[in-house]
Amino acid sequence: MTTLLIVEDDPLILRMYQQAFEFSKHKTFVADNGEDGLAKAKAEKPDVILLDIMMPNMNGLEVLKKLKLDPDTKKIPVVMLTNLGRDKDIKTALSLGAVKYITKVDNTPKEVVKQVEQIIDATTRDRIPE
Repeated sequence: MTTLLIVEDDPLILRMYQQAFEFSKHKTFVADNGEDGLAKAKAEKPDVILLDIMMPNMNGLEVLKKLKLDPDTKKIPVVMLTNLGRDKDIKTALSLGAVKYITKVDNTPKEVVKQVEQIIDATTRDRIPE
């Protein structure tokens, strides 16, 4: 079973994505801010992290930088899941190490699950199926 960490400050959106991934048989951990997201990433070592950009205190790009600098979390694929769709934001996130940039308004939760499952399939080929 794959595990995901969803870092999102909007409780309704967080719950919606959590339910979508759990419906598709993924174990999820959630965090509603960047600091908590960093701590859970280190503690749980999820297979994939979904990370919003616009959050108070520590935004998603700051979290991404810290994840990629930490030897314990730097290899975890990070998908930016946000409503910001400017080219500058996309280029910045990808240059910092995000593997994909998904805009919420352009994708249904089901489409997001499918895209993330493709990333999981590509990054976990060496694992033995359960």
